[in-house]
Amino acid sequence: MLAWRQQEDALRQLQGMDASFVALESPTSPMHIGSILIYNPETAPDGFVRFKDILTFFESRMKLSKTIRQRMVRVPFDLDYPYWIEDPEFDLEYHVRHIALPKPGDWRQLCIQAARIFARPLDLNKPPWEFTVVEGLDNIEGVAPGSFAMVTKVHHAAIDGMSGIDLMEAMHTLAPDEPPPEGPDNWKPEGIPGPVELLGKAYVGALTNPAKQLEVAAKAAPGLANAVKGLVTKQFKLSRDMVAPRTRFNRKISAHRVVEGRSFPLADIKSIRKLEPGAKVNDVFLAIIGGAMRKYLLAKDDLPAATLTAMAPISVRSGDEKGDMGNQVAAMIAPLGTHLEDPAERLAYVHSKTTNSKAMTDAMGARNMTEVSKVSPALYMSLGAQLYTRLGLANRGVGPMFTTVVTNVPGPPVPIYSSGARLESMMGLICLTDGMGLAHTVQSYVDEATICFTACRDLLPDPDFYVQCIEESFAELHGAAAASAAPKAKSGKSSGTKTKTKRSGTKKTSAKAPPKTKSKTSQKKPAKKRTTA
Repeated sequence: MLAWRQQEDALRQLQGMDASFVALESPTSPMHIGSILIYNPETAPDGFVRFKDILTFFESRMKLSKTIRQRMVRVPFDLDYPYWIEDPEFDLEYHVRHIALPKPGDWRQLCIQAARIFARPLDLNKPPWEFTVVEGLDNIEGVAPGSFAMVTKVHHAAIDGMSGIDLMEAMHTLAPDEPPPEGPDNWKPEGIPGPVELLGKAYVGALTNPAKQLEVAAKAAPGLANAVKGLVTKQFKLSRDMVAPRTRFNRKISAHRVVEGRSFPLADIKSIRKLEPGAKVNDVFLAIIGGAMRKYLLAKDDLPAATLTAMAPISVRSGDEKGDMGNQVAAMIAPLGTHLEDPAERLAYVHSKTTNSKAMTDAMGARNMTEVSKVSPALYMSLGAQLYTRLGLANRGVGPMFTTVVTNVPGPPVPIYSSGARLESMMGLICLTDGMGLAHTVQSYVDEATICFTACRDLLPDPDFYVQCIEESFAELHGAAAASAAPKAKSGKSSGTKTKTKRSGTKKTSAKAPPKTKSKTSQKKPAKKRTTA
């Protein structure tokens, strides 16, 4: 009995939001997030990195991450939330794979390979992550010879954006020759609890859950009161533009994926903020994505008259939870201004709406919104997710109240290294569900920020065209900011220097990594990728 009690105390149960990602898992909706990372080995010993060097490097740093060796144990019939245990059968070489791109080894081939890897579900009977090392980047403009990529996948039940950065930090160093961390690795595997034990714990959980629900309700009551007060005092307001119209992306999705992205100088993004006093960097990204979606749907003759919206996750992770597994996020709805043609007007609109949404979230208490999810009945959550998919409710207009997701993940502000190789560029990848066939990740690294999208291939079959729309939307905002900042002559006329918005067919000098080859859809010449000195 004592041994059973010690194991019970060691088990850590998933939270409600984490368990929801497990419930939503299906063959067409694998619920993992990840990234495409490109490394330059010139900083490694002898300027070369072997696969066994990567394995050795990871093995020496596993003790720095709580995620690496923990696997999930599900309760029979999903009667309660799953548990995390230290996997007694952990095998590093299962989780770190090694492939090479087919010829010609260009940017398009890398994106296709990453999409195929990302579309495959993880084995949830093992620690839910995989890193695939990709060689053969032989024909990507701006990528140094011998460079390699890494496509990462980690189940969303294990991490959110901020804890994902902590995992990145565990697998990277601040210097190429940094020695392994000191001290012993005190990791110990755990026995897998049996069905009887898990059902017993589920029974106890069912008895105590009503009390937990009352506790959460009591904590949430002040937030609801503040929300009502905020509406009365007009600190924020509810409006129709927070409910998105249906688009081609809000349907049942397939198992196939496309991924693409572009990076822009962070200084250019910050300069665009000056178009609208008080605007944040995130407002600029939302305005760029709003412009891109407008262009894409206009070209398909499928743009709704009302504005599209984005769900923007908000981290509520406290300082002492920095390295914890799981999700500590709330969300706000951000209208994207897709009904506005003028880029400056769109940015002003987005800023006003995000300010309103943030005031609403603050009034309710973002942390309270997260806590409520922790007491949702596991069985109903699982059954609801399965019925939603099997009945194809997304195709019947039942689904998210937003058009897309735009998650902003701040990355390292300084260069980092893995196995001695310098990280050159990073693109975030995100999971999709029925009703949400297009999602965006904004990720910063050093002096650049990347907008990357993950989409269902059936709903967005032409990623080259959509990435062209992103480039053009950025160029319009950047051009408007440059024109606004241009000095004026005394006569009130322009000084003679005109800043034109870049259009398709012109070379964009502002857009940077990730590198790509010339697409068939867009005939514009891609900008060269920055190589960190």
